[in-house]
Amino acid sequence: MTRTSGPRPAVAAPGVERTQLVTFRVGDDLFAADIFSVERVLRFTAPRPIPNVPAWLEGVIDYGGRVVPVIDLRARFELDAAASRDGARILVIVAGEDWIGAIVDGVDEVVTILTSQLSPPPALFKGLAKPFVRALVRAKTEEEPVIVVLDVAQLLTARERIVLEQAVAGAKTDA
Repeated sequence: MTRTSGPRPAVAAPGVERTQLVTFRVGDDLFAADIFSVERVLRFTAPRPIPNVPAWLEGVIDYGGRVVPVIDLRARFELDAAASRDGARILVIVAGEDWIGAIVDGVDEVVTILTSQLSPPPALFKGLAKPFVRALVRAKTEEEPVIVVLDVAQLLTARERIVLEQAVAGAKTDA
């Protein structure tokens, strides 16, 4: 992955805490997830659709011997659908015991930042509810984007997890 802008990898003194983030694009915004929550980045292939689920649930894929539900982050964040999915990827995310695929417009790179560069999220950020956002990485210059660090464990509510479990169970029996 080639870097064109954004925070430079941090060089820290011994004992200074750092974190690694996988950065990706959804719409015009730059997001990130902790590297330990991203199992794999896959080229986009259309998930197998399943009936009677929310619009943001695209379907399921078979990955690593599991049936993995795939959510469209554009739909989840109430953004317009992408004109094309040519550069789209599926991030396989591990959130506790759950594995979830997340469709993103593109994956940029892995960045290392100092934990001191993380700022708490505002109450509302471009329509995203605060629970989705773990932190912000503030831009050092006006040319660099702010990176929104997602709390992947909060992308789904408890009720939505139940809907997903039922949909995945149904997809397994239909296979």
